[in-house]
Amino acid sequence: MYALVDCNNFYVSCERVFNPTLRRVPVVVLSNNDGCVISRSSEAKKLGIPMGAAAFEYQKKFQESGIKVFSSNYALYGDMSNRVYRILQNYTPDIEIYSIDECFLHFNNFTDNPLDKYCKKLRQEVLQKTLIPTCVGIAPTKALAKVANHIAKKFPELEGVYLMDTDEKRIKALKWLNIEDVWGIGRRMSKRLKAKGVNKAIQFTELSDEYVRKEFSVVGLRLKKELEGISVLGLEEVQAKKHIATTRSFDTTYTDKEYIKERITTFAVTCAEKLRKQKSTCQLVTVFIYTNRFNDQQEQYSRSINVSIPYPTNSDIEIAKYAQKGLNLIFKQGYHYKKAGVIVGGITPEHEKQFNLFEDEPVKHREIMRTMDQLNSKYGTQKLKLASQALDKTWKMRQEHLSPNYTTKWNEILEIR
Repeated sequence: MYALVDCNNFYVSCERVFNPTLRRVPVVVLSNNDGCVISRSSEAKKLGIPMGAAAFEYQKKFQESGIKVFSSNYALYGDMSNRVYRILQNYTPDIEIYSIDECFLHFNNFTDNPLDKYCKKLRQEVLQKTLIPTCVGIAPTKALAKVANHIAKKFPELEGVYLMDTDEKRIKALKWLNIEDVWGIGRRMSKRLKAKGVNKAIQFTELSDEYVRKEFSVVGLRLKKELEGISVLGLEEVQAKKHIATTRSFDTTYTDKEYIKERITTFAVTCAEKLRKQKSTCQLVTVFIYTNRFNDQQEQYSRSINVSIPYPTNSDIEIAKYAQKGLNLIFKQGYHYKKAGVIVGGITPEHEKQFNLFEDEPVKHREIMRTMDQLNSKYGTQKLKLASQALDKTWKMRQEHLSPNYTTKWNEILEIR
């Protein structure tokens, strides 16, 4: 059996742990640069604040309704997430961290303890030790555990835990669940299914295997089997990413190419560092720049470009060089740019690197990168930079409503008087 443990309104819950005055009042947490709503308390949801709401459009609503607004505090959320997962690891050795607020547990040979009671104990310990509320869905497959978790959230009388241990419960749940709420079915897929008259999850399982495989590939067929109660998706080990992206919205708009160039260089360096951490290389760099689509008074422009690197690399110097080349090809003077980013693709493991017959990354780059990583690890990130990066400043997001880092900075630790 699989259990999906999901932290309720996680970012909001983290803010409430250290600020009890936020309990039972509407709270929202905003994305990078305070752009849009990415987490809402139950009270905020009841007031009609949608997920993804642009903060500037709802500013008046926030003030009139007394909604407390916070900037994303990823250091705090990441630390609280680790605390939750350390507790969960005491309940089973088989665990898959799916996201910052979701985790799959696999239970084998747990016949001595009813799983619903066992997971209620687990949920209570997480709440007692971290003050983070959770819901737990238990089922024979990962996809059904997602469904069970959805039910546990929707019906308070279940006390946060739902066990789907019979076929009768499975069928009843799938008749209730809308197709767009099924894990793994995105907007496009649900649109196509609805066009065929498939509105509920149970109707998806009634389609023929041949049709599902033809229209939605083997991935869609695996999902169908999972919903039928046949487990085909095991716990995944940590895998190397196929794409790595570093993107940011700026605190304001910029027209200066040199500023945008510095940002693109820094984004490329961040991608290169992530590549080295997972011991990978890349051979493709995608660069994009956008103006502010919410500002009707300014002329709009957006463009992206793919730039191939002739050899696999994870060097800051090489990836930044090709990212700058891409920027030079798409940048246009006179526009007010609000967002930019770098995405690396064509990722392969370092030990499977395919050498180019005619040219290759300079050997000295590997030693330089190794030395930079060691020094930055010892003395703090961004102590050593490329000359094309801003040496006198560290770029900072707009975070006008940032809470203290209660658990990761000594000078921001909670004081009791």
